Amino acid sequence: MATMKDFSALKGLRRDLQEQEKARALALAERQRQEAAAREEANLFRHSIGQVAPLHQRVVDKTLHLPDPPLPIPRQHIADEQAALLESLSDEFTIETLMDSDENLSFARPGVGADVLGKLRRGNWVIQAQLDLHGYRRDQAREALGEFLRQSRRRGLRCVRIIHGKGLGSVNKEPVLKHKVRNWLAQKDEVMAFCQARAADGGAGALVVLLKSSERS
Repeated sequence: MATMKDFSALKGLRRDLQEQEKARALALAERQRQEAAAREEANLFRHSIGQVAPLHQRVVDKTLHLPDPPLPIPRQHIADEQAALLESLSDEFTIETLMDSDENLSFARPGVGADVLGKLRRGNWVIQAQLDLHGYRRDQAREALGEFLRQSRRRGLRCVRIIHGKGLGSVNKEPVLKHKVRNWLAQKDEVMAFCQARAADGGAGALVVLLKSSERS
């Protein structure tokens, strides 16, 4: 009786071993099938895209490009112009002997007709620009006057007004700047004539200046 039970147990154990072996075989077969399918898919992909070449790495230019340096300031040229301006308007020059003897203290270059100066006194010329020198020191006024005359010539202006004031605020109430302006104007070649302004245009505190004509005008 015991022998029959042992035999039955052995048969059951063998059956279990066989089933386990069968399961391992099925699992191995499935894994092999999946690997084959993966290889087939990879081959299909390679055949579809053709020959593949590696991408060349782009060389990045790391050179530092600095902005162009600003143009140098022509300091020496500016200094030379200012020096030339100061030299061209001397405080040692006086035009007292060149002035007309009338009350307007008029001035005219040689060759300028009396009719031109007369029209200037009567206000026949239209004043196109003016320079107000109130509050300027002597050197500042001299430089400003020279620059104003240069710009007026470049613009082709013919008649301008210089406001120098009556000198009532000066030391001893003397119109120092008034006399300086007349002396400076007489030294400028572009000035043809000047005279004291009419009362409506500033009277004794201003001058009306006639400039030479230019190609632009």
